[in-house]
Formats: sequence, structure tokens, C-alpha cells
Amino acid sequence: MASSPGEGEGTVVGVAWRHIGAASELSGKKCRLVYSSLGRQSDVCLFSVKGEFFAMDARCAHSGGPLCEGDIEEADGILRVFCPWHDYDFDLRTGKSGTSLKQQVHEVKLEDGDVYVKHASCLSLQPFPSEVKISL
Repeated sequence: MASSPGEGEGTVVGVAWRHIGAASELSGKKCRLVYSSLGRQSDVCLFSVKGEFFAMDARCAHSGGPLCEGDIEEADGILRVFCPWHDYDFDLRTGKSGTSLKQQVHEVKLEDGDVYVKHASCLSLQPFPSEVKISL
């Protein structure tokens, strides 16, 4: 199971391996949105393609489109995700695009059947609770 929502909420805890979940459960879907304790701009897409896992920032470097909703295609041995908003493409391994844009990628490892992503915040498959604002 991924880090519990609320754990280290809103704080940078240093780049570390974050447990996401069992590979057997995560491989059933091509892309999952993984929530960051730092908020929406730090969320991650976890891709599962042909038995491999890849992770990159969830918001397109062009204008913030949701990459988890994009199509994944392979051409010349390169796996790419296409942003659904403006069709910018990014290499799942490197984050490079056919343009001058580059998407931030994150290291992924499999250990004892579980998937881990190297990231600067706590990560969870469930959204972190919103901060409660109290008016005085």
C-alpha cells in the first residue's frame, strides 16, 4: 500500500523511494495517477506497459494537461505518451519530446513484487486530504 494520506502532508521529506503498491495490482491498468503530498503540480503518472513501469510528472510540461488520460504508442522501439490537450508527446523513459519540451521522469524500481517511485514527497494512490481552513 502507498503512503497513507496525511503522512508528511504538505512537506518535502527528501527524495526517497516511495512504496506505491504490488506490481500485480498496478499492472492491470496502463496509467494510474499517483497523488503527491505537495499537491496537484507534483502528482505523478505511473505507467504500466508490456510488463515495465515508468513514472513522470502527471501534468504536461506544455500547459498542464493530464498525461494519465493520454494515449500511449510505440514507434521505433520508443514508448510515448501523448497529451490529450495539444498532442505533445513524451518518451516514457527519458521525458524527451519531439519539441524542445522535456517532461520530468522519476526512477521506478521493483522489489519483492512491489513498485517504488523515487520522489521528493510522500505519494499515495488516494488523494491527500485538503487542508481545513478555519476562519476566525
